[in-house]
Amino acid sequence: MFQPKPISPAAIPGAIAKAERYRLLNEPEAAESICLDVLEIEPRHQEALIQLLLARTDLITRGIAGSVAEARAVLQRLEDPYDRAYYAGIIDERRGHAQLLSPSIGATVLAYDWFREAMANYERAIELKPAGNDDAVLRWNTCARVLNAHPEITPIADTEEHQVVLDD
Repeated sequence: MFQPKPISPAAIPGAIAKAERYRLLNEPEAAESICLDVLEIEPRHQEALIQLLLARTDLITRGIAGSVAEARAVLQRLEDPYDRAYYAGIIDERRGHAQLLSPSIGATVLAYDWFREAMANYERAIELKPAGNDDAVLRWNTCARVLNAHPEITPIADTEEHQVVLDD
């Protein structure tokens, strides 16, 4: 078993920037590793926790088992109530997008549920938002536009009513 080497405290700002770059390069595993290195030095480092959560949500659409639970575990470590609500929305929104990519029966119903849960979390974040920060509004609007643009994404009640009509 290999033991990771510790980074120095002075390297933390650069490491956080690298984690963000690796996420943008679609390399969430590298970003996750960097964040874990930072958290070894500063376990409550909020930006490292946020980048770690986002890296783990990047794995959701890849179908990586446990990525949702691991992202939710990080969510509990965020100290700011706004951040907890906002990033809970991010987790749910990404679950919704993952369901849209799923070929399984009922995926669109699950996608609808996750998008609506994300929207509820964003609404909580909007109530807590700092002045000038409309990130939760922007994410809520994105979910609304996805649902509006895809009429096949419906709640289960609509699906059941549709099935009854077809069966008659």
